[in-house]
Amino acid sequence: MTLLPNTTAGTVVLASPVVELRQYTLKPGRREALIEVFDGKLVEGQEVTGMTIIGQFRDLDRPDMFIWLRGFDSMGTRKDSLTAFYGGPIWAAHRDAANATMIDSDDVLLLKPAWRGAAFDLSGAERAGLATGEMPIRNKPLPGIVVIRIHHLRPGSEANFANRFETEAAPMMAASGARLFAAFVSEHAENSFPRLPLRASENVFVSVTGFDSAEAHTRHEAALAGSPAWQVFLQGSQQDLRQPTETLRLSPTSRSLLGRWPMSA
Repeated sequence: MTLLPNTTAGTVVLASPVVELRQYTLKPGRREALIEVFDGKLVEGQEVTGMTIIGQFRDLDRPDMFIWLRGFDSMGTRKDSLTAFYGGPIWAAHRDAANATMIDSDDVLLLKPAWRGAAFDLSGAERAGLATGEMPIRNKPLPGIVVIRIHHLRPGSEANFANRFETEAAPMMAASGARLFAAFVSEHAENSFPRLPLRASENVFVSVTGFDSAEAHTRHEAALAGSPAWQVFLQGSQQDLRQPTETLRLSPTSRSLLGRWPMSA
């Protein structure tokens, strides 16, 4: 199943078989300060070590949350890249400013593609450049929204849930206006960089979708709620779920890669 159409001629680039979903709780009113540091100073500094900053977002429902995704080619390259970045001069120069905005940065899920081809297709995506003085364009999120849903699963049910999602849920979501960017399950490999904690005991399925607007997402949810086939999928999934599903409605920052494709089919 193709999740995101390749927007350029040539080979599709499926990014990052290892992905971190990071949710940061910030001090009240400090999100824009972190975005300024992150987009202006930390994106290229991380990517030069070999990782990919897939997307960074304002949470539309929680004003003091900053959500981002970064990817790696393997657990080994994750260790090497994080060691290089967090031991390097760019983080040393800007860590105090970044850390001063945060209450908690330990809410991190380590993920892998839920099926072959379920990773992000970043072919054709180009990150916005920096304005004069190497500062990002402030207060100008990209159009459209990204929705991340975190399904908390019972141990051992990831494969069954992923198969049902791919074959049953994904086609219905696409028919009601969702653009499915990627889908993941928990990566249970040992943390290759223990300096940064992970929610290692979690068993999750994570979908990442895009919509033209918050209103389009609302219409999508209403369409699914009225679909008998969708209700059958939900009822059949209950045996795999151990707690309610989390829904994150996110607005990409001006330098996010995820969200720079045309949102309309």
